[in-house]
Amino acid sequence: MKNLDERTITQAVIERNSLAENERLKDVMHSLVQHLHSFAREVQLTEEEWEIGVKFLTDVGQICSPTRQEFILLSDTLGLSTLVIAQNHKKPIGCTEATVFGPFHVKDAPHLSLGANMSEGINGTSWFVNGTIRGFDGQIIPHAEIEVWQADDEGFYDVQKQHLDVYQGRAVFHADRDGKYYFQTIVPEAYPIPHDGPVGKMLEALNRHPWRPAHLHFMISAPGYERLVTHVFKAEGDYLDSDAVFGVRTSLIANWLKHENGIAPNGIEQHEPFYTLDFDFILNKQKVEAVQ
Repeated sequence: MKNLDERTITQAVIERNSLAENERLKDVMHSLVQHLHSFAREVQLTEEEWEIGVKFLTDVGQICSPTRQEFILLSDTLGLSTLVIAQNHKKPIGCTEATVFGPFHVKDAPHLSLGANMSEGINGTSWFVNGTIRGFDGQIIPHAEIEVWQADDEGFYDVQKQHLDVYQGRAVFHADRDGKYYFQTIVPEAYPIPHDGPVGKMLEALNRHPWRPAHLHFMISAPGYERLVTHVFKAEGDYLDSDAVFGVRTSLIANWLKHENGIAPNGIEQHEPFYTLDFDFILNKQKVEAVQ
């Protein structure tokens, strides 16, 4: 039996894990153990600090629920989500960039017809969003599925409101045969990520704020193209340079144009000011796996 100590424990764990039949799992765990042990050595981790870390991760898990994913929030605020997305979604210049998924997506959002208002029942300033879905070669992509979700004008998503029994501020649309999409909603505002849990305490300890700039989430899918998960941010909005989850990309910042009362893009007269957004999405071709 080996006498394990701080010099020999790492290799002992790697050798034990080498029994794994899954080669990818073996490689990932090999690197994980090496880096984890190197981290502990580099900072000279104390037992008290290790216990605090274990409690922190336990708290992160215990606060998770079907409507709250604290581990995604932790990954986002540590920049890990952005790192994984960036290295897995390298695209030609000109394609719409991907960004963080976020913890507030749901799988069963209502399907609405083009032009519908996905913010029924939510107070806020009317916003008319439209654009075209194209490929990198400029080709129109007809009938792409466009899933959209957002916070309300107070910074809350529908799944954060316990009294709601219907979805609000989210929908699935399908572009028309010319690749065009259009719908109505309300203008979202900047908001703080949930910071009443362990991730919030971490940010406070690091003297970091929890705020995200105003944005609209999109997930776009079409046969033959890579799925795109992204946001569109408000130009000149707050927190663009200090997004708590590192999600902002320059190419995703757009002008949300304000209009005085008048005829809106849907042809209906608006008696109060409203906003419009015209934003095209450029999808990348799906990679073809080489046949072995």
